[in-house]
Amino acid sequence: MKLKIAVLPGDGIGPEVTNQAIRALKAIASEFNHNFKFTYADVGAVAIDKHNDPLPEATLDLCKSTDAILFGAIGDPKYDNNPLSKVRPEQGLLKLRKELGLYANIRPVSAYDSLLDKSPLKEHIIKGVDISIYRELTGGIYFGEKYTSKDGDFASDLCAYSREEIERIAHLAFRAAELRKNKVTLVDKANVLETSRLWRNVVKEVAENYPDVTLDFLFVDNAAMQMILNPKQFDVILTENMFGDIISDEASVIGGSIGLLASASVGDTYAMFEPIHGSYPQAANRGIANPIASILSAAMLLSHFELHNEAELIRLAVEKSLKLNISTPDINSKYDNVTTSKVGEFIEDFINNPKDTNMNFANIHLGQSTII
Repeated sequence: MKLKIAVLPGDGIGPEVTNQAIRALKAIASEFNHNFKFTYADVGAVAIDKHNDPLPEATLDLCKSTDAILFGAIGDPKYDNNPLSKVRPEQGLLKLRKELGLYANIRPVSAYDSLLDKSPLKEHIIKGVDISIYRELTGGIYFGEKYTSKDGDFASDLCAYSREEIERIAHLAFRAAELRKNKVTLVDKANVLETSRLWRNVVKEVAENYPDVTLDFLFVDNAAMQMILNPKQFDVILTENMFGDIISDEASVIGGSIGLLASASVGDTYAMFEPIHGSYPQAANRGIANPIASILSAAMLLSHFELHNEAELIRLAVEKSLKLNISTPDINSKYDNVTTSKVGEFIEDFINNPKDTNMNFANIHLGQSTII
């Protein structure tokens, strides 16, 4: 298969982790005789610094002319710490989602057996967790009308949703549930918000098209608590933009590190794949950033194009690396010399040699490409 992939490394650790995802994709292309062409462009703080625009037109044009987008991370403290900044890196990402119609963000959350002791939650609570979060991505309070009074003493953000916006992601969530455990949980705040009451009404109507799927409801505050108390009760979670942003980050503690969670942002025409973590500027260029979320995002890219064997090989490589403690310090304090690039090197080599049983584990930590 031939794929044109736009690469938007972004800020902070974005370039480092994205490099390892590309490394895995290139290994897949070599092993399965695919042709992947990567073209780079600026977004976020680096784009503001170079072009005075967090999403230059050239970047947007590239994204519209490629088959998929591999995104790194976005954000910089010099903008975060200045509330008066009129142009912010995050505006580039929001505009990209809106311009490309990426209305559905899909975030898988699972607990790896080899990492159960890394989570702050008890093993019996998280063992076997397998959740898919469907977050609406182009509506709600993040995109609503914003206002600040001239004296700076009053501000407002409008949260608005239409039936169409809710229906289209609801159908995706129910179709996903049909291939999983046939359960959708709608997370809202229908006891307070008119938009949430609209969500409930519309999702109930959509549910009638999927008789084998059970639909239940949780207020977002209760859902946040249940994510900690009993996450195994969830199959597919469906929710609006801000609630999805918050609850999916909360779910990251299940796996032991936010550096493990991948995501896909899809629409009717375009698709973008990115780790859910931020730019983590304190770790930039130190070799300690976890590339697994970016690498698993690359696997989601392959699955999107129905390259399921290729995606599964990447996932097997990731599981092997975690089992052998070939991991960055966020989940592995035993071997502090395992860098971002060494994790990528191991996964690349596993893709090229999945049946290799060489037991010289020490060589990995000496920088050699040895598979166990």
